[in-house]
Parts: sequence; C-alpha cells; structure tokens
Amino acid sequence: MNRILSVFALLMLGASPALAHVGHGATESFMAGVAHPFGGLDHIAVMIAVGLWAALKGGRALWLWPAAFVGVMLIGGGLGMAGVDLPLVEPAILASVVAIGLLVALAVNMPLWAGAAVVGAFALFHGHAHGTEAGLGGAEYMAGFAIATATLHLIGIGFALLMARNALRPAIRGAGVVCVVVGAGLIAGVI
Repeated sequence: MNRILSVFALLMLGASPALAHVGHGATESFMAGVAHPFGGLDHIAVMIAVGLWAALKGGRALWLWPAAFVGVMLIGGGLGMAGVDLPLVEPAILASVVAIGLLVALAVNMPLWAGAAVVGAFALFHGHAHGTEAGLGGAEYMAGFAIATATLHLIGIGFALLMARNALRPAIRGAGVVCVVVGAGLIAGVI
C-alpha cells in the first residue's frame, strides 16, 4: 500500500496547476497527447476519481463509466477541433474535479446510466478544451490524450480494488476527499 500511495503522491507532486486553457502545452503529436494528462492536477485528480468511483460502484460501471468518459471526451475534442463553441468550459472542468471527488468521498451509488451521464457530461468539457487546443490537425494528440486518460482511470480502479481487497475501503473515500481539496484549491487559485 505504501508503494501505491507513493506513486499517487509523485503523480500529484509532479503535476502543475490546471492547464486546460486554450494555448497551453504542445499539441502537435501523439506523445504530447499522452503526456498532457499527467502534467496537470485537474487531469490527474478527476481521471483517477472516475476510476475510483467506477470501482466503488463495481459491476459494469468498472468499464462503462471510464469508457463513457473517454468516448464523450473524444466527441468534445472533435467539437473543439471543429471550432464549435461550448460555454463555461474551464469552470466545468474545475467543477468536475470537485463533483466527482465528492461522489467518491460520499460513496454515492447512482444507477449505472446516471453515473455514465455524469462522467460523460464532464468529459465533454475536458475533451472540448483539448480539442480546441489541438485544432483540426489534432487527431494524433487526442488519441494520445484518450490513452493517457484511460490509463489514469485504470490507476483509480486499481487503487480502489486494492484498497477494497485489503479492507481499506476508507482510503478510497479519502482519495475522493483529496480530489475535492485539489479542485477547491484550483478554483480558489491557491494551487
């Protein structure tokens, strides 16, 4: 468990504040897309939280909620690359960190379809921000971004399953609290 917590801490320490704003970071390659989600606290926190929440729900949510996030994120990316405007993108991204963190911290048990709709709604904004960054030539970037996002979801699922197996279920909810604190700090501008 200490090794897993150390990896989680390193991911958080190595990340910078939210950089979903248009114009931040390289968007010209697949590898830039892979690297981007690992460079911002907002990305790391919310993507891991989706995995945590899916694992808390269990069953089909283990694959459906992360798949919904990645799929709708790619749709949002396509809208952004095509220049379709979407209001309140940055506030929605920051709200997603707090909201999904709260869902984990409170162990909210939603119906499968409702959970998919929640993560999908937030994913649209995440994808849009990065599709806008990438522009029309950003398909490679978005592919890398999708793979990295799925990897972060798997880290959350793996952490939650390991904690549940070792009777440390409160650690999952504690990780949700960390996500809420990160989101609140980003919103307040102190992180």
